[in-house]
Amino acid sequence: MTQHPRTHQGCFVHVYRLLNDRLQFQHSTEVEDVPLALCEFQGRLLIGVGKTLRIYDLGKRKLLRKAENKGFPTLITGIKTVGDRIYVSDLMESVIFVKFRRSENSLVIFADDQNPRLMTSFANLDYDTIAGADKFGNVFVTRLPSAVSDDIDNPTGSQLLWDTGLLNGAPNKLETLVNFHIGETVTSLHKCALVPGGAEAIVYVTVLGSLGALLPSQTREDKDFFSHLEMHMRQEYQPLTGRDHMSYRSYFAPVKDVADGELCELFTSLPYETQQTIASDLDRSPGEVIKKLEDTRNRLL
Repeated sequence: MTQHPRTHQGCFVHVYRLLNDRLQFQHSTEVEDVPLALCEFQGRLLIGVGKTLRIYDLGKRKLLRKAENKGFPTLITGIKTVGDRIYVSDLMESVIFVKFRRSENSLVIFADDQNPRLMTSFANLDYDTIAGADKFGNVFVTRLPSAVSDDIDNPTGSQLLWDTGLLNGAPNKLETLVNFHIGETVTSLHKCALVPGGAEAIVYVTVLGSLGALLPSQTREDKDFFSHLEMHMRQEYQPLTGRDHMSYRSYFAPVKDVADGELCELFTSLPYETQQTIASDLDRSPGEVIKKLEDTRNRLL
């Protein structure tokens, strides 16, 4: 296979059966483009064949094509499903929401992201919310508006609701909730708890071997606390390169609703007088600030 221009000498999907702890080859199905994404869907197989999303059923001699949608922009790189809803990541156009209409046996694109992103990984946070990462080291969270979600799950209109596009894309747009620049390309991203009974977080790994997590704030008070602490720490710790900390975390898109925990934890390395000054602005003592940082770390670890 040649990447640019993308050419190949033949692409196949191979089916194996697990029998007595061994893989037994069943059959092979030829497809016209490179299949980069596979996902089980209601007893069938979803395959991203180039920029075509296709549903296959299992046959005796090969896979049987049941439904498809050829309206994706560039190249499908990932597929996840919940119920009848399908989440598809495109190589250059972020995440796309697809609905499987069982009555018409069709795949319909009903929402996409306003911002083009070169996706590397994504994960479901809930039915309407997606966390993802792109090749430039950005992590983001997008959500489908609840009103749009209800309209899609309970359609009460004509076919026009599904077919009318907006801004050369899907009829509905996702809302960006979180933007944060990690600085390294994220290769994998999952929603999980690191210890039994611990808080769930978005855990990511990068191409350079870093392991990090995005932990949601429990209350509005926690969010305000870390936002103000980060603001003070930016003044105390100036980067050696002279670049502003906020400018770095906003390298591709303005940072939104994320406090840099690594920067906040440097509070303990400050002189005691500086700690007192910052803590008084937060209406706390230095000990209370340090305890808050430790409690937040213990929620995850």
